[in-house]
Amino acid sequence: MNLETARLQMIGQQLRAWEVLDDRVLGVMAEVPREHFVAPGWQALAYADTAVPVGAGKRLAPPKIQGRALQSLAPRDNETVLEIGCGSGYLSACLARLAARVTAIERQPELVAATKRNLAELGIDNVTVLEGDALALEFPQRFDVVCVNGSLPAARPELERLLAVGGRLFVVVGRPPVMTAHRITRTGESEWLRESLFETCLPALEQAPSATEFEF
Repeated sequence: MNLETARLQMIGQQLRAWEVLDDRVLGVMAEVPREHFVAPGWQALAYADTAVPVGAGKRLAPPKIQGRALQSLAPRDNETVLEIGCGSGYLSACLARLAARVTAIERQPELVAATKRNLAELGIDNVTVLEGDALALEFPQRFDVVCVNGSLPAARPELERLLAVGGRLFVVVGRPPVMTAHRITRTGESEWLRESLFETCLPALEQAPSATEFEF
């Protein structure tokens, strides 16, 4: 299939069908070439409704999941973003088009290098890519948007505390076969609004701790 045709079908048949209707998100996902971020030999499936390998045992989540994540976070062009588990950098590229500045964290050195290379080749220069365990790092600032690329077996309140007031966190919490995607908005210094968005199932972050019982 022609990749341009596949990209248009992704917009019409996957994203819109899954209630991704935000024009900015649809525009960015139509512009950023997913095939640039997948492992060699997988370009033909870059726009399919499936997870696609990117290297180091990781996969690019289906477009509809990423579209819903971007739409729920609604990054603005004057905001800062923290992305946890950036993989090969596709969502980093989308966030960079929507926000002012992105800090992307990845544990796998191979994927850190791939993300830097992929973004540079597309001329995207407002992303700082760091190697490390984002769940163990300390950050000197708060962020307007925090996006977790992968699932956690239980909530991590420290992620919520990384948000500036008015900031939004997207995170998938639970265990297979069914998990729930959440948007958490910091409404005050000690207040948060927690919303359940949809059910899905994503691979756990490598650094995620053992599951404990938790309910929002």
